[in-house]
Amino acid sequence: MKGLWLENQQLQFREDIPTPQPPEGEALVKVLSAGICNTDLELIRGYYPYTGILGHEFVGIVEQGADELVNKRVVGEINAACGYCRFCKTGQPTHCENRSVLGIVNRNGAFADYLCLPVKNIYPIPDNVSTASATFTEPIAAALEIQQQIKISPNDQVLVVGDGKLGQLVAQTIALTGCELLVIGRHSEKLANLEARGIKTGFADAVKDRAFDISVECTGNSSGFDIARRALRARGTLVLKSTYAGKLHLDASSLVVDEITLIGSRCGSFPPALKLLAEEKVDVTPLIEASYPLEFGLAAFEKAQTKGVLKVLLEME
Repeated sequence: MKGLWLENQQLQFREDIPTPQPPEGEALVKVLSAGICNTDLELIRGYYPYTGILGHEFVGIVEQGADELVNKRVVGEINAACGYCRFCKTGQPTHCENRSVLGIVNRNGAFADYLCLPVKNIYPIPDNVSTASATFTEPIAAALEIQQQIKISPNDQVLVVGDGKLGQLVAQTIALTGCELLVIGRHSEKLANLEARGIKTGFADAVKDRAFDISVECTGNSSGFDIARRALRARGTLVLKSTYAGKLHLDASSLVVDEITLIGSRCGSFPPALKLLAEEKVDVTPLIEASYPLEFGLAAFEKAQTKGVLKVLLEME
């Protein structure tokens, strides 16, 4: 089969990759569409020593697996858990000690004609959700994970730092809580997507220090972290939603003195994300910057790495 293969931080398009054969309990999925994520870009930069097919945001059709899933459009949660470690036994499979992660850790990903995932990871897509929109299920689930980790009330002052793909989805999902929300970024055209939904936006100079209860950092860079940290009042909560390829330097003493809660936030559950898409409570259409056929995957990655670009999709058919 065809696919985008990463090895030694070099990405290549290959046509000689063996088509996977699903082991017991897993499904074979023919990929229809997949989105390039910042994590994919960070893997190329060396964030984690991965070798294999990249990609974890996808929509596909089940060709082999559970009868109730065959021939259905599906999405899939990316962490394949063992089921028996201490995290699995306590209902925390995303932290399974023996997990593989689609396109990230010890499991070939979605930038190919086919992939395999455990049947328990797979969810049918509601009929009224388009394939392009459903490709955003994984990042929407990741955005919603914040609300599983902390309570956000209408009385909270919340800051989202970053107007990129993830920042936009985090902002849309947090806005549903009714909180006092401000989203800051560097691109007026991106912020306009949120303004059209009634979300208050601005640039860095709109942030008043020590004025927010919660800040969510979605840039993955040190300047974004600094803004998010300075914005918090004492006993505030700082949510880190991005991975960092380099080392992050911070003033640990100020975290202690202000009694700041620091939370890392990663993957989320798919059913709530699919529900939001089906109910049209989030709008991902403005986030699609471009689509490329898989054969032009290297060009797609060049586009995705261009400053200011939002979501780039790969179409397998």
